Amino acid sequence: MQAVVLAAGKGTRLRPLTEDKPKGLVEVDGKPILTHCFEQLVTLGADELIVVVGYLKEKIIDHYGDDYDGVPITYCHQREQNGLAHALLTVEEHVEDDFMLILGDNVFQANLEDVVRRQQEERADAAFLVEEVPWDEASRYGVCDTNKFGEVTDVVEKPDDPPSNLVMTGFYTFTPSIFHACHLVQPSDRDEYEISEAIDLLIQSGRTIDAIGLEGWRIDVGYPEDREEAERRLQETGKDDGDKKVEITSD
Repeated sequence: MQAVVLAAGKGTRLRPLTEDKPKGLVEVDGKPILTHCFEQLVTLGADELIVVVGYLKEKIIDHYGDDYDGVPITYCHQREQNGLAHALLTVEEHVEDDFMLILGDNVFQANLEDVVRRQQEERADAAFLVEEVPWDEASRYGVCDTNKFGEVTDVVEKPDDPPSNLVMTGFYTFTPSIFHACHLVQPSDRDEYEISEAIDLLIQSGRTIDAIGLEGWRIDVGYPEDREEAERRLQETGKDDGDKKVEITSD
């Protein structure tokens, strides 16, 4: 299965750490955030890494080169950072089948393998990890509603009045149908093309979208204090998901 990594952002909230490097190269517990992502994706069976780069892209390309741990890397350039749906469209011509998607500023120690298995076993059109957060924090995220079967029935990005406290994290699987939905997305109030809007379009068209509850933890490294928290948690456990051996069969 191919894996897409979104790593084009400037990381302005992480300054001064990102003044001379892209966010993905900021180190957490002794290695770049992107290395944590790559380790996990390779363990999950990725046979190609497709990395979306933008800000200081040459530094990422120079650091990793043409492969990671024997898995080839393809780089795609997002010239303007106009949202996750916009970023995803930059890889459309390279994706052949179902694929994983990870946000390249997230550090996980969680059940990512459950999302991949659900995609393979149930042939969902998308599956992703969701996490319960305090109600007063839900409006900062893409918020989901689900039915009793765990299928997502509604997704809304950063709502003023959240319909639930169940939010999307930064790990997904998709079929190529997501690209058609991304082409239909209109700019949000933030003037961005939101991945949540693309997912909602899939739902409206009758596609099956499955939510998998997060077991473990994840940190979105948006601020210096998030980096410190991720380091603390990794040091407490002594390993991250990239050290676990997970066997996932593919058809």
